[in-house]
Amino acid sequence: MRGLVLAGTASGVGKTVATLATLRALEAAGRSVQPAKAGPDFIDPSHHARVAGRPSRTLDPWLQGEDGLRRNYARGEGDVCVIEGMMGLYDGSAASTAGVAAALDLPVVLVVDASAGMESVAATALGFEAYAEEVDADIDVAGVIAQRAHGGRHEDGIREALPESLAYCGRIPPREDLEIPDRHLGLRMGEEAPLDDDALDAAAESLRTDRLLDLAREPAAGAPGSPGGDGAQGDRGDAPRIAAADDAAFRFVYPATRERLRERATVVPFAPAAGDDLPQCDGVYLPGGYPELHAGALAEGPALDSIADAAAEGTPVLGECGGLMALAETLTTVEGDAHEMAGVLPATVERRERYQALDHVELRARRGTLTAGSGDRLRGHEFHYSAAEVGADARFAFDVERGTGIDGDREGLIEHRTLGTYCHVHPESGAFDAFLDEVER
Repeated sequence: MRGLVLAGTASGVGKTVATLATLRALEAAGRSVQPAKAGPDFIDPSHHARVAGRPSRTLDPWLQGEDGLRRNYARGEGDVCVIEGMMGLYDGSAASTAGVAAALDLPVVLVVDASAGMESVAATALGFEAYAEEVDADIDVAGVIAQRAHGGRHEDGIREALPESLAYCGRIPPREDLEIPDRHLGLRMGEEAPLDDDALDAAAESLRTDRLLDLAREPAAGAPGSPGGDGAQGDRGDAPRIAAADDAAFRFVYPATRERLRERATVVPFAPAAGDDLPQCDGVYLPGGYPELHAGALAEGPALDSIADAAAEGTPVLGECGGLMALAETLTTVEGDAHEMAGVLPATVERRERYQALDHVELRARRGTLTAGSGDRLRGHEFHYSAAEVGADARFAFDVERGTGIDGDREGLIEHRTLGTYCHVHPESGAFDAFLDEVER
């Protein structure tokens, strides 16, 4: 599968809109398109999936290692893969868009804000092209998409200023209906704030699909992947049953996580915020999301009490970020309203106005726990606005080698066979295999 990377000059330059327009343009040209996202984000991929009609692959060398990154790329489906970058092209100490492009040996198309420039767009792109050599980055900045550029003289000036080494791949027009609203943690999810289809079609018509396809190429040879798809399957009889929360409160799940769980277990989705009770299961997975926006519904529904009962009986329960919040004793919203949660973990959680942690994370297990053996190192990612105050009797699973964790030095609250962390992990880390091993014991 050929591919290319859409990278920004900085955060906020309009990479997501440019990516969605590119997906739409390539599909209109008769191509089957696989979206992907550099870095650990969950939100941008939700917009990709809505436009492309298939899950967006996560590509992050910190979370997955380069071999794991290549495996996840190879699991994609389609003729061409469009990878949206993270932050600016070179930004990120643990993982970067440049690192993803280098690992796959794919060309970079730079998304440049052209709202107040013409020749300066070319100068900016040339600087990004030259900087690769300056920092010894093995990447190929091969083209430019002019974001927020008008047609006519504006577009002509940008195109004419670009040197032959940089292909002009079109523009995204400056339209208010091409802006995605945001909130804490980033943009609103794709199903909550989809772009207007007519506006997206208009943006797609301003892109040069012929040049984008000319630039796209096969990735470097690497670790083999398994066939694509969502890993869907029916009940596997003797396989363990994993109840996985999946609703407006719990929605931050990598496609590869769903696939790995379904390879080894029968996954039973349930919607705690919509009033579902916990289904019969051998293990529970509560992913991240927005429990703080649905705390009242969670407190009133039956699922959290049932999860507490299952945890007390020894059922393995894994909660990541939003899952940790739901497993705590109480959750206080930014308005100051406190709601009772499952009460499995000895902590009270409060949503704050500013983010409390944002980083790639490395943890070292203090003891054997649901996702790692004693002394094992585990890599992941954290991004949250809440803070947890833990009880004096709290037991922690990990020491923090990089990142913030729960209290700056420690991460992962444990009780019974339950683990709650602020850290999101990818299945390439081995964490979900360890969880499933524990479920099968």
